[in-house]
Amino acid sequence: MTRLVVAAAILERDGRILITRRLKGTHLEGVWEFPGGKCEPGETLEACLGRELFEELGITAVIGRELLTTSHAYDDRVVELHFLTCTSDDEPKPLLNQEMRWAARNELAGLEFPPADAELIQWLSDTSGGTSAANGSATTVAS
Repeated sequence: MTRLVVAAAILERDGRILITRRLKGTHLEGVWEFPGGKCEPGETLEACLGRELFEELGITAVIGRELLTTSHAYDDRVVELHFLTCTSDDEPKPLLNQEMRWAARNELAGLEFPPADAELIQWLSDTSGGTSAANGSATTVAS
């Protein structure tokens, strides 16, 4: 079974978190996700996430700390997912014509996300306050 390492951004501004919708024709098309993507062989999580955010949203980001690492087995793949905080002064633009929005934490549980994101959605819904790289209140959880 294929194993993928994925880095995803938790980019929060004014109490809202940036999410995008998976494109038609992709695995889990149409569900919401945190922007990011697959790491190339030998690529660090930070380099991967910086590259993906630039390619997908046209932003240069400061990659912060890891909030959560989780893995999920789908029928055809195992995804090892790393969620990292990010900041950017750039305004994201959906360069792949993907749907994009800023969602409040309390909205996240009502949207459809990949099963691999469930633990993070729960944590974000239960946690108040920011997730910026300067915020030391986040913890890294492995499962």
